[in-house]
Amino acid sequence: MSVLVYTESENGKFKKTALEVASYAKAVANQLGTTVTAVTINASDASELGQYGVDKVLNVSNSSLDAFNAKTYAAVIEQAAKSEGAKAVIVSSSADSKYLAPLLAIGLDAGYASNVVEAPSSTSPFTVKRTAFTNKAFNLTTINTDVKIVGVSNNSFGLVETSGSASAEDFSPTLPNAGVNLESIDKASDKVTIADAEIVVSAGRGMKGPENWGMIEELADVLGAATACSKPVSDLGWRPHGEHVGQTGKPVASNLYIAIGISGAIQHLAGINASKVKVVVNTDPEAPFFKAADYGVVGDAFEVVPQLIEKLKAFKASNA
Repeated sequence: MSVLVYTESENGKFKKTALEVASYAKAVANQLGTTVTAVTINASDASELGQYGVDKVLNVSNSSLDAFNAKTYAAVIEQAAKSEGAKAVIVSSSADSKYLAPLLAIGLDAGYASNVVEAPSSTSPFTVKRTAFTNKAFNLTTINTDVKIVGVSNNSFGLVETSGSASAEDFSPTLPNAGVNLESIDKASDKVTIADAEIVVSAGRGMKGPENWGMIEELADVLGAATACSKPVSDLGWRPHGEHVGQTGKPVASNLYIAIGISGAIQHLAGINASKVKVVVNTDPEAPFFKAADYGVVGDAFEVVPQLIEKLKAFKASNA
């Protein structure tokens, strides 16, 4: 009986969240006195997982799984869990995992706790700490079912390296009819995605127009960050809707979130509260964002940001 973890990958490479959930699974396995088995889908090299506590890897290679489908992916993980006799299944809190986890819970007749931020405080009963009320509070949730599914909140547990190694074997599950015919997928390949970013640079209507977004992208490039925006900006068509973060957009749980020219409406703050460090730049000292920020700069973004870019470039050059 092992702990099963689903490790997400893209273009054959593991996402950071995959290594985080592997680390979390190892912590759970240590508490239960068992091992960790990972299921991978079309990943090119699974040996990396051994460095994060995985003992065995079930490799699933099938071209029909190149595109994510919640129904088929849940079926793959369900069959892997049953094959391994897993009583605990660990997934991330990515958009894909949040789609498949409820289907997986039905298939395994399991309880599912999402947005978990710590290793279980108890395994008998199985109790985990979760965020609640859009990250404004925490609650302790007990899962009483025989099989437990845990969704780990991004950037909450961190990466924990070990000195172990993982054995690997091929796994060939039966795939259900997805019911969807996918013709093509277009993705930006040269940018950091919001979901995987450790740093996010976000801007709002204080930028005055889309023509001024160059310095936001330059700052993001210097920091190796993803770019994001507030809802009014995406509604105005200044930026793609895929960059909209907030309660009605994409949630952000980055290590550093920089908000430039964003007042801080409650819906926006609800979507970024899980970020560890928040920095705001705004001309209005009474902007709501300052109350939620760890650091704040009262100033004109068109003066502050270019100076910040210059200082960061100088710092990187002197520490190259």
